[in-house]
Amino acid sequence: MLGLLYFFCFMVPSHDPPLRYRTLSPWKLWRHGTPGERALLLGGWGLLLLLSIALGLASVIGRWSGLPLQLGGVQVYISIYPPLLICLWLSLCWGWGWGAVPAYLATLSLALYAGMPWYWALLFACANPLGFAIMVMGYQAIAMRRDLRGLSALLFYVQLSFVASIFSSSGALLWWYTNGIDRTAMLAIWQGWWLGSFVQSLFIVGPLMALGWPAIDAWQARHPALMSTPAGDPRRAVLRLLAAVTAAVIAYGFLTLHLSSAQVELLRRLPGAALGPALEVMLQSSWVFFGVFSLIVLFMAFFGYQLFVHWQHSVDQLLAELQHANRSLETLAHTDALTGLLNRRAADERLLAEWHRTVRTGSGAALVMLDIDHFKQINDRYGHLAGDTVIRTLAQAIKAEVREMDIASRYGGEEFLVILPQTGTQGARGFAERLRRRAETCEAVHAGEVIRSTISLGLAELSARDPAHLSALDRADQALYSAKKAGRNRTECAPAAGEAPSGALRA
Repeated sequence: MLGLLYFFCFMVPSHDPPLRYRTLSPWKLWRHGTPGERALLLGGWGLLLLLSIALGLASVIGRWSGLPLQLGGVQVYISIYPPLLICLWLSLCWGWGWGAVPAYLATLSLALYAGMPWYWALLFACANPLGFAIMVMGYQAIAMRRDLRGLSALLFYVQLSFVASIFSSSGALLWWYTNGIDRTAMLAIWQGWWLGSFVQSLFIVGPLMALGWPAIDAWQARHPALMSTPAGDPRRAVLRLLAAVTAAVIAYGFLTLHLSSAQVELLRRLPGAALGPALEVMLQSSWVFFGVFSLIVLFMAFFGYQLFVHWQHSVDQLLAELQHANRSLETLAHTDALTGLLNRRAADERLLAEWHRTVRTGSGAALVMLDIDHFKQINDRYGHLAGDTVIRTLAQAIKAEVREMDIASRYGGEEFLVILPQTGTQGARGFAERLRRRAETCEAVHAGEVIRSTISLGLAELSARDPAHLSALDRADQALYSAKKAGRNRTECAPAAGEAPSGALRA
């Protein structure tokens, strides 16, 4: 059944991005949760706490620690500790504190029941919460899925479970010391602790997470007001996790070799003891050591790869955000905030580029300068906010008339500049007249009042004969001045560079 479940995890990966580790905040639950939610969650947690204490006492009364187990011809030891299942599940689903408190109280109760001095019992009870802290630290450092769907998520959980088991097994050393147990039995107690924790985490809590986490994740998503995301620098969390993995590997190697060597040495010193049993103990311990260390090497390689992928993803995300920010800043630097058209600086840059292209290719372009007639009167009568509305309305009319290749800008105040690439005088006149007629029919609505306005336009042809790009701009501006002087709401065309002035075009 467990094999089928893990196969399902491998074969049905999810492409949803994993969320950062979230916890159920007891303070937010008390302040923002409904009475039903508080009763269900806090009451259920209290029942699980009592159940953990009862199962912890049962594990001592039933002597479920250091049980011998034949595995492939090698004898190993395993301990059964049911509170681990409940408390680890709580830590992974709701947060470290939700699992650490019942784990601490369960271990403290069994230690006191077994006769351990109270001051040692207080320290001994920290063993399993320490292991849970490693698990939580791992998911805080790397945003990995907790439903174990996918090979990466499953291997990450396996590795964390092993490291957490090694850290929690430090309690075995206190148990051995405070109970005065013979050193020959120390290997069984220590190995039973970490191996039992690892096996239970892998084959019981793992399937429970795979089956139940999607529903818990959905519940958390529906109740964001009750959740909190631990703050802190993710890079520090990754470094702390890496340090924890390294420490666990070193501690495991040292304790395995030290305890097995000590056991062999004691057997050799017994009167009349044969060397064969001692070597058998050493051989079995060595094979277990080799098997576990082989897994450690694979897990370390996988962990290094996950770190690389995590950092690479973070760097890529930062670069993407930086590029987006740069594009946004560039857009802001070249865009008029009121109209969404290019601003004067951007218009001058594009006009210069168009002049260079005209000089190089001789294709030419046309400039259209325009502004709103009697704009000061509009501001004086309706107010400056109404004037802004009129400007935005005209900008929308310009956007509706220009081609994709044309360049429209707000050149200053109520004045606009439109650059028409590859367009001659006749084409520019047609564009100007269409725009003028559209502007006549546009209605700017402000504070319930309809404001109508007209525009005057000046045309100039940009050619290779212009000594500079501002030369054509100056001629278009002079044509606009002529349109204003001639009565407004009309289009005037400036003479080409080096030609005598020509007449006006009345729309």
